[in-house]
Amino acid sequence: MKQIDRLTSLGLFNARVPRYTSYPTAPVFSTDVGATQQAQSLAALDASEPVSVYLHIPFCERLCWFCACRTQGTKTLSPVESYIGTLERELAILKDTLPDGLRMGRMHWGGGTPTILPPHLIHRLAQAVRAVIPPTETHEFSVEIDPTMVDRDKIAALAQEGMNRASIGIQDFDPKVQDAIGRMQPFDVTKACVDDLRAAGITSLNADLVYGLPHQDIARLDDTVSKVLDLSPDRVALFGYAHVPWVSKRQKLIDETALPQEVERYELASHAASRFTGAGFTAIGIDHFARSADGLARAAATGHLRRNFQGYTDDTCPTLIGIGASSISRLPTGYVQNAPATAAYVQRIEAGELAGSRGHVMTREDLLRARAIEMIMCDFRMDRSALRAAFGDTSRSLDLLIAQVAAQFGDFVDVTEEALEIRPSGQPLTRIIASAFDAYTQDAVRYSQAS
Repeated sequence: MKQIDRLTSLGLFNARVPRYTSYPTAPVFSTDVGATQQAQSLAALDASEPVSVYLHIPFCERLCWFCACRTQGTKTLSPVESYIGTLERELAILKDTLPDGLRMGRMHWGGGTPTILPPHLIHRLAQAVRAVIPPTETHEFSVEIDPTMVDRDKIAALAQEGMNRASIGIQDFDPKVQDAIGRMQPFDVTKACVDDLRAAGITSLNADLVYGLPHQDIARLDDTVSKVLDLSPDRVALFGYAHVPWVSKRQKLIDETALPQEVERYELASHAASRFTGAGFTAIGIDHFARSADGLARAAATGHLRRNFQGYTDDTCPTLIGIGASSISRLPTGYVQNAPATAAYVQRIEAGELAGSRGHVMTREDLLRARAIEMIMCDFRMDRSALRAAFGDTSRSLDLLIAQVAAQFGDFVDVTEEALEIRPSGQPLTRIIASAFDAYTQDAVRYSQAS
């Protein structure tokens, strides 16, 4: 049987499974967990361990049709400036909650469009965060950049505040594809943005691409990859488009008949991957690529690659503090998400309380499965010996599931007493294999395509 037929028979082109940027995934979160548990967990943090900070800016001047993120459109700065004031009030609450001496090892600004902020708001927000959680000497500060919504003054302000990694949204450079997703972004505008970032001393650049978009074909995507290689990024993320109009209403503006079909999506991803690896990038997990000298490639090579809400990361901070509407914190006790709707988030903060509205308290079994799934997603290998060392007899609860995976996926996997390993031929099935160890997958939740 041909490879494509075997992948089809195992569900690659019709399965809908989580991306596993967390375990359990957000649909499992319960309103039984909220601000009280959030405050208790934050207060109990070990001040000697640096934390990561994620800060959500939900505003965009244009709402791209393909996007399923929590965002809202605005044509004026008034709601943005008001929101910055709310973030400052949340930071003040955090200052009264966090242990003294806590430091920040990483900070990431996401959105929405963080570069909607003018320079004076960039300075104001960055300084407000540092006043509450000072950075370590080696901290990393990354920002999602929309090349159509940034200029040299904004880049200079971000650089002055310590930004040392920029993540540039591209998706696709073909005008027909861009028009079909409501995101016009000429190559020369992106090139100018990259040049300005480099000139400002930003030495680490990520490029975000999406495959499976309307009207995308091999020729169009190949041309986009060539242009991206001309930009010489340090990392590339190649995400599969998740068409979930039941979650994101704006996706109803996309012509579903123009979307590549399942096998076409697979071929698009495979072609782009071969272009990047052929250009000297190291393949990282299921959808990232990095130069060999980049921290992501080093983390993958040394077994320190991790996965969080931004995808693959070399961030080793055990705690992630989410700030802003819909932000999710990963705490020693589990996950807590701030109120997703901006108005509800603002109401909670204005009442003088933290904005946690739902979450999940981790059990020992959760921690075991979370680590096992992360190993599969990051390394294509579940280290059974390491799990036994960390979790003792609890790790034996996975044995039956491992045997079932071995039976179902045959020679796509190798199973020994030491490890479960996905062979290169089976790596397209990684999310499906990972889902075999998910105790919470819900039939009522419609996840994105596995391919």
